Order: sequence, then C-alpha cells, then structure tokens
Amino acid sequence: MGMGVDIRNAIAKRAAQEIKDGMIVNLGIGIPSLVPNHLPAGINVMIHAENGILGIGPSPEKGCEDENLCNAAGYPVTTAIGSSYFDSSIAFGMIRRGYIDITILGSLQVSEKGDLANWIVPGKRVPGMGGAMELAQKAKKVIVLMNHIDKHGNSKIVKECSLPLTSKSCVNLIITDMAVIEVKEDGLHLLEVMAPFTVEDVVKNTSAELQLS
Repeated sequence: MGMGVDIRNAIAKRAAQEIKDGMIVNLGIGIPSLVPNHLPAGINVMIHAENGILGIGPSPEKGCEDENLCNAAGYPVTTAIGSSYFDSSIAFGMIRRGYIDITILGSLQVSEKGDLANWIVPGKRVPGMGGAMELAQKAKKVIVLMNHIDKHGNSKIVKECSLPLTSKSCVNLIITDMAVIEVKEDGLHLLEVMAPFTVEDVVKNTSAELQLS
C-alpha cells in the first residue's frame, strides 16, 4: 500500500477534527484506529468497538499492553475514565439502535453517491463483513479514511463501485492523502486539498466528478 506513517497520521488527525465533545464514535481497522492518538486534550469521547468495549483510550506504550484489552482488530488498547465492557450482542445492539454518532471506516472504493465497498476483494480470503454493514447504515455520520488511489494507480473514488457493496449511499465524508470530499445529494464536493497536492492533482486522480466549493 506504500503509505508512510506520516501520511496515515495526517489523515487520522484530520478525521479527529470531525469529533466533538460527548460523542460516541466507532473506529474501523487500519488508519481509523490511529484517530484516538490525535484527539485534543480535554475532549470527552467514548470510542466504541464491536468486540464489547465503550471508552477506548490512546494506544498503550510498548511494554504496557494488557493482553486482555484489545479493539475489534485485536490490537492492544487502553481505556478512558468511565469505560465499560459488554458482550458483542450488546455492542451490535448499540449500533443498530443508532447510538453511534460517527463511524470512521477504511474503504476499497466509494462511489459518487456515497456507496461503500470495503469488505471484500473477490478472490481474496476475508474474515467476514464485521460490523461495517450495520455501522454504515446506522451511524449518524459515516467518514471514510483511505488512500486516494490504489497500488495500481486507480482512483478509489469512482462513479460506480466495481467491488461488492457493503452499503448503499451511506458515506458522508471522505478523507484521503490528497483531499477532503463531502458527499451530498447532488454529488461530491471538494472541500480541502492536502499539501503538497493541488486541485488539479485531485481532479486528475478522481474518476468520479467533483464539484469545487
């Protein structure tokens, strides 16, 4: 995937700006799991994971991991003050009842209508859909963090997804290494361009149409 730590952290840091005090937030695996490291001090956020935890803190220091404490991807986590544990059915109940304010997910493709394709590349082994389908449909806001282009140089923001969909027209905001793009009723709106890229770079590397704000 050839994405440096700095770029991954830049994307995660921009995503952290979308999170407001008092929110309940679910983070997918990959770049989204870096978001807690970029939340401003003093902001009270309850981070939710499908394996049954509400109130995840920053990643633990090396050597301070608790082997019984991990996120849905199995990576070690810390807990925030006021955190709680429960089983997966309760965790999914929270999602399905609409208690998640924001979900931040990775993706393979996003279409101009906000369709999400993030669970399988045909022919590749996959552990399963996970919570992505429920989260995409039930969270109040869906943010996708991903590379703008794949390792073959193809745009991951497309007119129509060619990969199997996780959920239709669910994505609200896309944050890539190149840009911040909002999905609206009338299509994709380019909100911000990430340094060192230009508007031209973003347009050239996006195979869906972009409206410039």
